[in-house]
Amino acid sequence: MKTQLKKGVLEMCVLALLSRHDSYAYEIVSSLADGVEMSEGTIYPLMRRLQNDGLVSTYLVESDSGPPRKYYRLDDKGRETLAQMKQEWASFLDEVNKILGV
Repeated sequence: MKTQLKKGVLEMCVLALLSRHDSYAYEIVSSLADGVEMSEGTIYPLMRRLQNDGLVSTYLVESDSGPPRKYYRLDDKGRETLAQMKQEWASFLDEVNKILGV
């Protein structure tokens, strides 16, 4: 069950991280690795989908330690989507907490 919960909130977590600052995929994985236990193999398909859906855009930044890094930036549609997801998440938590008696 924990795996299904993680899959359901991963997109929201990535959008939330990008709402704070632009980032590259490995940095996103590193930020989420402890709590969400995700891998690079999970992030790249998600990032492509977010880009295809118009939620994020990309740009390259030269790196001292190798090839240029692809940075992801949250677009306006991504900000709107994140706000909606956060609202739905809060409502969902309220309902679950009522059922659990928390």
